Amino acid sequence: MSEQVVDLLGGDVASRLRSARIVEVEAIPVSLPYRRTPRFASGAVIRADNVLVRIHTNLGLVGQAEAQPRPYTYGETQASIVGVIRGWFAPRLSGVRPGALEQARRACDGLAGNHCARGAIDVALWDLVGQIAGVPCSTLLGGAADRVEVAHMVSFGTPESMAEDVRAVRAELGIRTFKVKVGRDPELDLAAVRAVREAVPDADLYVDANRGWTLEQALRAGDALAELDVTAIEEPIAVEDRRGRAVLAARWRVPLAGDESCRSLSEVRRAIEEGAVGQVSIKAARTGFSESRDVLALCRAHRIPVVVGSQYEGALGMLASVALGAAHPETALRPVEAASFLDLASDLLAEPPRVADGHIAVPREPGLGYAIDPDALAAHRLDE
Repeated sequence: MSEQVVDLLGGDVASRLRSARIVEVEAIPVSLPYRRTPRFASGAVIRADNVLVRIHTNLGLVGQAEAQPRPYTYGETQASIVGVIRGWFAPRLSGVRPGALEQARRACDGLAGNHCARGAIDVALWDLVGQIAGVPCSTLLGGAADRVEVAHMVSFGTPESMAEDVRAVRAELGIRTFKVKVGRDPELDLAAVRAVREAVPDADLYVDANRGWTLEQALRAGDALAELDVTAIEEPIAVEDRRGRAVLAARWRVPLAGDESCRSLSEVRRAIEEGAVGQVSIKAARTGFSESRDVLALCRAHRIPVVVGSQYEGALGMLASVALGAAHPETALRPVEAASFLDLASDLLAEPPRVADGHIAVPREPGLGYAIDPDALAAHRLDE
């Protein structure tokens, strides 16, 4: 937040933003159990071995965020996230004003990769600014909507079990958009999508292969999926096959959606320039709020649609996705992948948000609008 913006705020808020200083950064490893295991082409999430990031200030306020390591996508583990936050980010952020977001970004420069650790630091800083200013993060970011529609991700299973999953979710939560995991044998994938389509004929469906197909398999599967009225096909083949991705993007009448190939602003720019992407998944979990806004601006300039994607967050991470999705017209118009926290058997929040009629309301409390349950944190943290 620039000095000019602080000046416009005036009064007590400006004074608090100027006087606030970061005094401590914590990285707390936690392990949350799943009641059912999400499975997809690039792996499975047996436990939510996440990291709770806490940024403390001299005002007594604490900004918090959740980092979700995905070693098979980003090369980050729970241990590496804890290590890099404690050893790299924490000393560089000491004494920085949390409202000086660009200064904080520059202070964290000089370290390649570490997308999830960096994203959580950024979200926690925005959470702090929202608390100091007394407004929700979604309002600070743009305030386009007060609720978002929710998309549910359908994990691997038999076609019959995947169809039953969407029926139950539709009946219980009113969700009308489903992201179906594919990337196995194309015939099995097509049978699964067909079963899901028959189970919820009026639903919006898109699929995610998590790089599981070969180019030949993707060519065959893509044409058949289009006949089943899917709205996008995400990450069909290996990220490294850039020529193959461009071939698929040009061939299909539905967008090739980029996720693992679009981990940063520079990767999104390259994918657009190569004609290898027709839709981009933006994740607060890997580009925070600050870089996510940059990615959104780039996609807006090129008329590339975006969706706020999921990294199988817990409830705190989901609130960051909801804030990002509700902030901008482009993201508020599309369902946010914000239902994965419901697969957890327990969580860190005292009162997780509710999905009602297929939507989640944006919390009205300042920042991300959460309350951590201290007993739940004590039960699930791994460093004590």
